[in-house]
Amino acid sequence: MPSPISSVPGDSTLGMGEPITRRDFLGSVLLASGTFLLQSITPAELLAAQDDFTGYGGIGEYGTSNGNTLEVLEAGHTIRDAVYDPLPKDVIDTGETYDCVIVGGGISGLAAALFFQRKTRSAMKCLVLENHPIFGGEAKQNEFLVDGKRLIAHQGSAIYQLQYPNSFLSQFYDSIGLKAPKLDYQKWAGPGPEMPLSRTPYEAVGLEHGQYGFWFGARFGQKPGMWLIDPLGKNLEGAPISQPTRTEWLRWLKSTPAQGDKFVHPKVEGDAISRYLDSITLEQHYMERFGLNRETVRTFLSPVEGGGSGLGPDALSAYSDYAFEMLHPLHDETSGTDQMFPGGNTTIARLMVKSLIPAAIDGPDTVEGVTRNTVNLSVLDTPQTRARVRLSSTVIAVQHDGEPSKANSVSVTYLKGRKTYRVKARFAILAGGSWTTKHIVRDLPETHRRAYGEFYRSPCMMANVAVRNWRFLHRMGVSGCRWFEGVGNYMDVRKLALTGVAEPTIGPDSPIVLSMKVLYSYPGYATEEQGNRGRSELLGTSFRDYERRIREQFTEMFAASGFDAKRDIAGIILNGWGHAYLSPQPGFFFGREGRPAPREVLRNAPFGRIAFANTDLAGAMDHRYSILEAQRAVDQLL
Repeated sequence: MPSPISSVPGDSTLGMGEPITRRDFLGSVLLASGTFLLQSITPAELLAAQDDFTGYGGIGEYGTSNGNTLEVLEAGHTIRDAVYDPLPKDVIDTGETYDCVIVGGGISGLAAALFFQRKTRSAMKCLVLENHPIFGGEAKQNEFLVDGKRLIAHQGSAIYQLQYPNSFLSQFYDSIGLKAPKLDYQKWAGPGPEMPLSRTPYEAVGLEHGQYGFWFGARFGQKPGMWLIDPLGKNLEGAPISQPTRTEWLRWLKSTPAQGDKFVHPKVEGDAISRYLDSITLEQHYMERFGLNRETVRTFLSPVEGGGSGLGPDALSAYSDYAFEMLHPLHDETSGTDQMFPGGNTTIARLMVKSLIPAAIDGPDTVEGVTRNTVNLSVLDTPQTRARVRLSSTVIAVQHDGEPSKANSVSVTYLKGRKTYRVKARFAILAGGSWTTKHIVRDLPETHRRAYGEFYRSPCMMANVAVRNWRFLHRMGVSGCRWFEGVGNYMDVRKLALTGVAEPTIGPDSPIVLSMKVLYSYPGYATEEQGNRGRSELLGTSFRDYERRIREQFTEMFAASGFDAKRDIAGIILNGWGHAYLSPQPGFFFGREGRPAPREVLRNAPFGRIAFANTDLAGAMDHRYSILEAQRAVDQLL
C-alpha cells in the first residue's frame, strides 16, 4: 500500500504531495480502456492497486512490469525458500508435450527459441516460460507521457554495438529485421552553439568538451555542496581533495597509465594476459596500471568502474573489465561502437518475438514497425504457432523423468495465477539467471551445484526521472554530471535514436528522461557479501523513500540553476533488479588452484536433456553473449 502523502516535513516543497509522479498511470488506465468509463474510479483507489515497493510503472505495455515487481519478487522468493519442495499434490497437468521448453523469456530465452525453431523440422514446437507480465527480461522499457509527448527509457539492458559485416551477430541482427545497424539520432535545436550530447547514459561526452560537472557534497566537507564544471580542463583544480589524490585521479580520468606501465590488452579469451587478469582483482589492476591508492579507487571509481558487473573494482576479477572486448565490435570513426535504442535493447527483444511469432506485433518486421506497434498478447500462447510464449509463469521445478542419462523427457512445473501447472518436454533450456537455476533443477548433479555456488549476483536499480525540460543543466553549461554520495552516481542528457517515436530534434526545452543507475557496492567486503548487503538495501527501501531522496538530491544539486522539483519532475519510475549482474570474482573465468572455471562446468555439455544458457555463463552482462550462449545451448541439445 502507498505511504501516507506528505508524511515528512518538506515533502510538499519537493512535490511529494503532488500527483505528478502518478498522473501518467491514471492516464494510461483510461487510454487502455479505450473510453472514459473508468472516470468514476478515484485516484486513491487506483493508487491502492500499487504497492510501495514497485511504485509507479509508467504508461503502455511495460507499465506493470518495471523491474522485479513485488509479485515477481514474492514468487521468486518461494523458490529460494523451498516453499514448493516437495511439489504440491494438486499440480495441474496441462497434458502438453513440447519438443523444447525454455525457462526465461529474456534475450537469451528468446534467442534459444529462435535457434531451435530455425534448426529443427517444421513440426517441432517450443514453449518459452517467462515470469514477468511481458517478455524481454531486463531488455524492457519505461514509458512516460509528459506534456503530450511520449518519452521512452530503458529498464536495464541498454547498449547495442555495431558488428563487422557478415559476422555471426551481424547476420543474426539482419535475420530479425535489424537491417540498418548504424542508428540516426536527434539533431540539436537549442539556442546558441550545439551542445555535444551522449547517445547512451554512459558516455559522458561532455567530459571531453568541458560541458560536464562533478558535484562534491557533505562527504567532502561541503555544506552546501559545490560544483566543479569542466573538471578535466581545470585539472581538478578547485576540487576539495588533496593534491596527491588529484594527481592520481587525473591519471585515471585522462587514461594516462603510471610510468613504466607495459600493459597489453588481451587479444583472445584465455590468452596469458587474460588468465593473469583473472587471478587478481580489478582494484589491484587499476592500482598497478595507474598508480592509484586504494582509497582513491574506492572513493572515485567505485562502483562506476566495474559497474558493468554491478560492484566496485575491489570485488571483481580484473578480466571482467575486458571480457566485453573479446566480441570485437566494429569501431565507426564518427560514432564509435556503442549505440542505443530509446528503450535500450527492448527493441531487439521485440524484433526477436516478431520473428518468432509474426502475428505478435502488427506491421513490418523493422525497428520502426516493432517500436510503433503494440504487442498482441493474445497470440503469444496459442496452439497454432510453432513457438509459444507464456507470460507471468514462474518455473519452480525442472526434472528428468527418470535417470538423467536415460530419460526421454523432462517435466517442468510452474506457477501462474496462484495455481501450479506441469508440462513435459523432450529438452529443456535453462535461460534464466543462475540464482534461480541452481534451485529449480531438482536433479542437478553436485558438480553443477557447486559450480553455481560460485556465481555471485549483485543488484541494480535503474531510476528513470522524467523532467519537463533540462534548462537547469543548460544554464550550468553541462550535459552530464557525476556525484559521489546519495542515490546513483552519474547521469547524462542523451539524444535519442530515431526509431519512429522520438521528436526529431532536442534542445534545453525538450522534455527528457534522466536515467540514473543505482549500484550497491560495499568496498572491503567479499563479492558475495556485497551482493547480499546490496539486495537488503534495495529491498528494504520503499518507492516513496527513493522518490524523496531523488527529489532532495536534485534540489540540492540544481536548485541554484533554477530547478524546482515540484514543477519540473514529471514522473519517476524505479526498476529494481535484485540479481541484475553476475559479479565475477577472481578465478571465475579460467579457474584457480587447479579447479575448473565454474562457468565451464555448465557450458561444456548438457546435463541429460537440460542445457544451460544466459549471459552470466559468459561472465559478462551483454546481450550479445546472451545470444551466443543460447546458440551454444541449442546446438548441444540437437
